[in-house]
Amino acid sequence: MSPRYRSSSNSAGRVIAVVADVMALILGLWILMYLLDANRGNDFVQFIQDAARWLAGWSHDLFTFDEQWARVVAGYGLAAVVYLFIGHAIANRVHRH
Repeated sequence: MSPRYRSSSNSAGRVIAVVADVMALILGLWILMYLLDANRGNDFVQFIQDAARWLAGWSHDLFTFDEQWARVVAGYGLAAVVYLFIGHAIANRVHRH
């Protein structure tokens, strides 16, 4: 394998890991904003909420806890963990090849 090929796979793996990290960061930031009762009229808070809702669309209402905060933490937290796990697994796989 040429060194050029290896460096491009390193770059691709790094990009995949960073994208997974950013996705998890957005989800984690929304959980924190929700728990701290951030002002939903704020444009930044609204942007984070919209992005997190889109990213966690598959797990948004997956759990049916009685408390709303528990549903938010579990649903969005699960999505963040899955994105981190899968993203870094793919990045490691790309890095090895």
